[in-house]
Amino acid sequence: MGAHLDCRMYYTTEQLEAIPAGLYRDGVQYYGDTYYHPNSQSWYTTESLAHLMAFDAEDHVDLIDQPLLMIAGEHADTRYMSDTVFEKAVNAKVKEFFPVPDASHIETYWKEPFVSQESAKIVEFFGANL
Repeated sequence: MGAHLDCRMYYTTEQLEAIPAGLYRDGVQYYGDTYYHPNSQSWYTTESLAHLMAFDAEDHVDLIDQPLLMIAGEHADTRYMSDTVFEKAVNAKVKEFFPVPDASHIETYWKEPFVSQESAKIVEFFGANL
Protein backbone atom coordinates (compact mmCIF):
# COMPACT_ATOMS: atom_id res chain seq x y z
CA MET A 1 0.00 0.00 0.00
CA GLY A 2 1.14 3.52 -0.78
CA ALA A 3 1.61 6.26 1.74
CA HIS A 4 -1.47 8.20 2.80
CA LEU A 5 -1.43 11.72 1.40
CA ASP A 6 -2.35 14.55 3.74
CA CYS A 7 -4.50 16.88 1.65
CA ARG A 8 -5.58 19.03 4.56
CA MET A 9 -5.71 22.73 3.80
CA TYR A 10 -3.91 24.97 6.26
CA TYR A 11 -4.93 28.62 6.27
CA THR A 12 -3.96 31.41 8.63
CA THR A 13 -6.66 33.68 10.00
CA GLU A 14 -5.45 36.37 7.60
CA GLN A 15 -5.69 34.01 4.62
CA LEU A 16 -9.23 32.97 5.60
CA GLU A 17 -10.29 36.59 6.02
CA ALA A 18 -8.88 37.40 2.58
CA ILE A 19 -11.33 34.98 0.93
CA PRO A 20 -14.10 37.36 -0.20
CA ALA A 21 -17.31 35.33 -0.30
CA GLY A 22 -18.78 33.94 2.91
CA LEU A 23 -19.72 30.65 1.25
CA TYR A 24 -16.16 29.96 0.15
CA ARG A 25 -14.55 31.12 3.38
CA ASP A 26 -16.97 29.00 5.41
CA GLY A 27 -16.40 26.03 3.08
CA VAL A 28 -12.62 26.20 3.42
CA GLN A 29 -12.96 26.34 7.19
CA TYR A 30 -15.54 23.51 7.36
CA TYR A 31 -14.15 21.05 4.81
CA GLY A 32 -10.47 21.90 5.12
CA ASP A 33 -10.15 22.37 8.86
CA THR A 34 -13.00 21.97 11.36
CA TYR A 35 -14.46 18.78 9.88
CA TYR A 36 -11.59 17.69 7.68
CA HIS A 37 -11.44 13.90 7.34
CA PRO A 38 -8.11 12.15 6.72
CA ASN A 39 -9.67 10.04 3.94
CA SER A 40 -10.70 13.17 2.06
CA GLN A 41 -8.53 13.89 -0.94
CA SER A 42 -9.74 17.51 -1.24
CA TRP A 43 -10.02 17.18 -5.02
CA TYR A 44 -12.39 15.84 -7.64
CA THR A 45 -12.04 14.33 -11.09
CA THR A 46 -12.78 16.18 -14.29
CA GLU A 47 -15.54 13.65 -14.96
CA SER A 48 -17.23 14.29 -11.62
CA LEU A 49 -17.07 18.04 -12.23
CA ALA A 50 -18.74 17.55 -15.62
CA HIS A 51 -21.56 15.56 -13.97
CA LEU A 52 -21.98 18.25 -11.33
CA MET A 53 -22.15 20.96 -13.99
CA ALA A 54 -24.74 18.99 -15.98
CA PHE A 55 -27.02 18.38 -12.96
CA ASP A 56 -29.81 20.86 -12.35
CA ALA A 57 -32.13 20.35 -9.40
CA GLU A 58 -34.77 22.45 -11.15
CA ASP A 59 -35.12 20.16 -14.17
CA HIS A 60 -37.74 17.78 -12.81
CA VAL A 61 -38.78 19.25 -9.48
CA ASP A 62 -42.34 19.47 -10.80
CA LEU A 63 -42.44 15.65 -10.65
CA ILE A 64 -42.25 15.68 -6.85
CA ASP A 65 -45.70 14.75 -5.61
CA GLN A 66 -44.75 13.81 -2.06
CA PRO A 67 -44.41 16.11 0.95
CA LEU A 68 -41.42 18.41 0.46
CA LEU A 69 -39.44 20.20 3.15
CA MET A 70 -36.65 22.49 2.00
CA ILE A 71 -34.20 24.03 4.44
CA ALA A 72 -31.72 26.82 3.71
CA GLY A 73 -29.83 29.38 5.72
CA GLU A 74 -31.66 32.70 5.80
CA HIS A 75 -28.47 34.47 4.69
CA ALA A 76 -27.08 31.69 2.48
CA ASP A 77 -25.31 32.78 -0.70
CA THR A 78 -27.20 29.89 -2.34
CA ARG A 79 -30.63 30.82 -0.93
CA TYR A 80 -31.89 32.06 -4.30
CA MET A 81 -31.47 28.55 -5.73
CA SER A 82 -33.60 27.03 -2.97
CA ASP A 83 -36.24 29.71 -3.48
CA THR A 84 -36.40 28.97 -7.21
CA VAL A 85 -36.66 25.20 -6.76
CA PHE A 86 -39.32 25.62 -4.07
CA GLU A 87 -41.42 27.79 -6.39
CA LYS A 88 -41.21 25.15 -9.12
CA ALA A 89 -42.33 22.29 -6.85
CA VAL A 90 -45.93 22.86 -7.87
CA ASN A 91 -47.12 19.27 -7.47
CA ALA A 92 -45.86 18.56 -3.96
CA LYS A 93 -48.81 17.48 -1.80
CA VAL A 94 -47.48 19.56 1.05
CA LYS A 95 -44.49 21.83 0.78
CA GLU A 96 -42.72 23.95 3.33
CA PHE A 97 -39.65 26.13 3.14
CA PHE A 98 -37.72 26.68 6.37
CA PRO A 99 -35.21 29.54 6.25
CA VAL A 100 -32.88 28.95 9.20
CA PRO A 101 -32.78 32.33 10.99
CA ASP A 102 -29.43 34.14 10.80
CA ALA A 103 -27.63 31.16 9.20
CA SER A 104 -25.41 31.06 6.14
CA HIS A 105 -25.13 28.03 3.83
CA ILE A 106 -22.31 26.09 5.51
CA GLU A 107 -23.35 27.07 9.04
CA THR A 108 -26.50 24.97 8.64
CA TYR A 109 -24.29 21.84 8.50
CA TRP A 110 -22.77 22.02 11.94
CA LYS A 111 -23.26 25.14 14.04
CA GLU A 112 -25.64 25.54 16.93
CA PRO A 113 -28.31 26.67 17.36
CA PHE A 114 -28.91 26.07 13.64
CA VAL A 115 -28.63 22.27 13.71
CA SER A 116 -31.08 22.00 16.61
CA GLN A 117 -33.57 24.27 14.83
CA GLU A 118 -33.29 22.21 11.64
CA SER A 119 -33.64 18.93 13.53
CA ALA A 120 -36.76 20.15 15.30
CA LYS A 121 -38.27 21.27 11.98
CA ILE A 122 -37.51 17.90 10.35
CA VAL A 123 -39.08 15.97 13.24
CA GLU A 124 -42.16 18.22 13.13
CA PHE A 125 -42.55 17.99 9.34
CA PHE A 126 -41.98 14.25 9.09
CA GLY A 127 -44.26 13.62 12.07
CA ALA A 128 -47.07 15.51 10.36
CA ASN A 129 -46.54 14.31 6.80
CA LEU A 130 -45.10 10.80 6.72
